[in-house]
Amino acid sequence: MAAIHGAYTAMITPMNADGSVDYDGFAKNVQFQLDQGIDGLLPLGTTGETPTLTEDEEDKIIDIAIKQVKEFNSKTGKDVKVMIGAGSNCTLDAVRYVERAKAKGADFALVVTPYYNKPSDEGIFRHYEAVSKVGMPIVVYNIAGRTGKNIPTATLERIAKLPNVVGVKEASGNINQMMEVIEKIKLANPEFSVMSGDDGLTLPLMAAGGDGIISVVTNLAPALVIQMAHYCLDGNFAEARKIHYRLQPFFKAAFVDGNPTSIKYAMNYKKMPAGSVRLPLVEVTDSAKKVIEDALAKCGL
Repeated sequence: MAAIHGAYTAMITPMNADGSVDYDGFAKNVQFQLDQGIDGLLPLGTTGETPTLTEDEEDKIIDIAIKQVKEFNSKTGKDVKVMIGAGSNCTLDAVRYVERAKAKGADFALVVTPYYNKPSDEGIFRHYEAVSKVGMPIVVYNIAGRTGKNIPTATLERIAKLPNVVGVKEASGNINQMMEVIEKIKLANPEFSVMSGDDGLTLPLMAAGGDGIISVVTNLAPALVIQMAHYCLDGNFAEARKIHYRLQPFFKAAFVDGNPTSIKYAMNYKKMPAGSVRLPLVEVTDSAKKVIEDALAKCGL
């Protein structure tokens, strides 16, 4: 089985009323994930509002997550993984962030396509070539909707052959591209992980041969998503389908007015540590609140 599989949570960063990071709330959320049976955690991803965090805040978040997970694994004999968001549109900074993840003892570094500057395919390859030289497992993050640049499968094939590149978080939103990645890369190298970056595409991607989900919805409902992913890994797609359609209203509602604004509202509504968002993000609209609340009720969450 691929090194990265099952359900990972793209963790929110809880905030206090004054806009500071709620570290105690983050620790509570980590423990909730561990108790629910999550396979891995991703702090400092998009859902963690990382572009608005200081490096000191990032360091503290990483330290909390890794310490708690290591203690949990030691006590239980489990092997929950920690993947740290380590991307930048500056290759030198991305290398530095991957070095930090490695030094702090993370299992994987998630490196997003350089955003805003829209490099050529050759520039994308060289970016990942540089971070791969740090010497820790790298997961490519392809999300053209946020970066402005899709990674073509032919370029990803080249990247996948670099040392230490172990998988991709595929959030292109294009199931045909996802299947092409499986066909062209994973079938030749079964240890290469193809993880969905969209909760609603977890079932079809895993049915096509993918390995799991790096999820937003698991911030609030980890047990069901974990169960769905593991049903898929076991080939029990009939049971996985039941969970998929139960959760489908929330898969949509969790992004109804942006991310992480929507999932944070849902968590606040369910009395979980979440708090506010930092500018330029703002609280969801009243109409979005109703969509989220109705979806939670419909899904039995």
